Amino acid sequence: MSLSLHREWVAQALVDTPLGPLRLAASARGLGGAWFEDQKHHPGPLDAPEQAGHPILAQAREELRAYWVDPRHTAFCTPLDPAGTVFQLAVWAALRELAPGQTCSYGALAMLLQRPQAVRAVGAAVGRNPLSLFIPCHRVLGADGSLTGYAGGLARKRALLHEEGAALPNDLFASAA
Repeated sequence: MSLSLHREWVAQALVDTPLGPLRLAASARGLGGAWFEDQKHHPGPLDAPEQAGHPILAQAREELRAYWVDPRHTAFCTPLDPAGTVFQLAVWAALRELAPGQTCSYGALAMLLQRPQAVRAVGAAVGRNPLSLFIPCHRVLGADGSLTGYAGGLARKRALLHEEGAALPNDLFASAA
């Protein structure tokens, strides 16, 4: 399966969020991309028309609005179409099982996938998540509960976890101020 850089996009839209602009991209089958404009692994300019009214993008935008109002009680139901390897898709599916405010470690995620030796591969898959917020990779922490990499930046990860009410050491949120 090709990576998100080589997708056939049918529509895209830029939406404003409290954490900065988020680029949404739809394939014929669902939402395939949601990247903060300055994040790592952003594919750059997409070959798709700006079409905020596209049904998939409109649904995603409405769900994002609801998330920013009440992140602890918002479920994303937009059809997703992430492009990745079989392993990446399995990791991303497992991430979708994490509820707002719930966190896990990379090791716990590897155990859940019955691949306990694949912690680094899990970390790599988490880092390549093409659907920020819709696939909640910000809910994965280091083994000691520390904030570790997030393609959108640690300040965003901290803010998302704080808004979701994640139980983390106070100093993690204090350093965000």
